[in-house]
Amino acid sequence: MHIFLKTPFLVKCQKCAKLILPHRVCPLCGYYKGVEVIDVFKKLTKKEKKRKEKELKESKGIKKEKPLNMEELSKR
Repeated sequence: MHIFLKTPFLVKCQKCAKLILPHRVCPLCGYYKGVEVIDVFKKLTKKEKKRKEKELKESKGIKKEKPLNMEELSKR
């Protein structure tokens, strides 16, 4: 019983907030440390580009939350 699988350590991409392995280029947006390394839209068809852009918008919406002020905190 000494052989077992470990869960991988994942970090959030700074650009799209997708969970990826550390020190790797994000396969969804193509960014590494805030710099575009790979143009992920370059070789895609129009249909694939639309789908990829939709995924990026959805992931950005999850990442950004409006900060609460003191009045909103007291309401909750």
